[in-house]
Amino acid sequence: MGKTNHKPRSFYDPSKTYDDNFDSGPSQVFPDEKVYKNRGAPKFSFLGRPLYLPFGIAAGPLPNSQYVKYAFERGFDAVCYKTQRSVAFKVNDFPNVLYVDVDGDLTLEKAKKPLVGKSQTTKPLKQLSITNSFGNPSRGPAFWLPDTKKALSYQGRGQLLISSVVGTIKAGFSGEDYFNDFAKAAKLAASTGVEAIEINLSCPNVASEGILCYTYDSVVSIVGKVKKVIGDLPLIVKLGYYSADQNQLLARIVKAIAPSTAAISTINTIPAPVVDENGNQALPGKGRLMSGICGASVKWAGLEMVKKLDGLRKKQGYSFEIIGIGGVMSPKDFHDYRQAGADLVQSCTGAMWNPNLAAEIKATL
Repeated sequence: MGKTNHKPRSFYDPSKTYDDNFDSGPSQVFPDEKVYKNRGAPKFSFLGRPLYLPFGIAAGPLPNSQYVKYAFERGFDAVCYKTQRSVAFKVNDFPNVLYVDVDGDLTLEKAKKPLVGKSQTTKPLKQLSITNSFGNPSRGPAFWLPDTKKALSYQGRGQLLISSVVGTIKAGFSGEDYFNDFAKAAKLAASTGVEAIEINLSCPNVASEGILCYTYDSVVSIVGKVKKVIGDLPLIVKLGYYSADQNQLLARIVKAIAPSTAAISTINTIPAPVVDENGNQALPGKGRLMSGICGASVKWAGLEMVKKLDGLRKKQGYSFEIIGIGGVMSPKDFHDYRQAGADLVQSCTGAMWNPNLAAEIKATL
């Protein structure tokens, strides 16, 4: 018998709009879901903060405090509140999440060719890959500032809430204005009382110059501006995947930002063209043919980046910590990242479709 298409359940429901998920979520994945109880004293640490488990959810799937509460209650101990802006910003047109069936690794060569985005999949959870295209929506500081404080109230012992921010290009902005807006958003986030700030420099299609993390001057300028306004708060810099011919660029960037960076987070996604079964652009709207791919098929890239950063850290004596992200679908994936040098591991796709993932990892310790 051939494989049949199905719609696996996620705590963010791809069949509903972003606003519907935002207002009514998170959805229940399993009928017997239970709150996970951490016991004893935390045995791990990250950024000097005690953690029960150096594992959590990266920026993306947790758009408000109710999602953060849900994640903490299921044993994800280091989570990011979805990337926010200094202004309100609309979400991309629906749909925002599609399944993408990839056989094996999504190599850079494979990512040059169109992938088919579908509302269903034949893949089992551990092989699941998706594309997500939201555009970093935000309801603006009037909403997310008090809501981040509410999310922070759900942070228990041995847990950490990270606030993720991005700059916004406005009419008439110069490049300098754009970079200053990262600092503005970061300063707002710092006012909530969170213990760490992440700046997202790796989202596809957020600036005319392309993905920011591949432009040395942009990264150095933004990091400097943000660090100046957040002071002693730990700064996390989120980078994308750097190919072999970008190794020197990566080394230059890391050398420049290492003194002011507490941690480097990587990766985000692997961009690829996504089409429907007729070969037409699958996600409606200008500039959305290329879309970020995440899930099992990008694990290779996340692991490779962790190894690169760990190699630079050891060779140069840098003190930053490393957050490994990409294709963490099982306890084995978590342990693979830790062995590669990750101080903290985070998941998006794996956690969304399996909210028991943190509990499963804890059972292996």
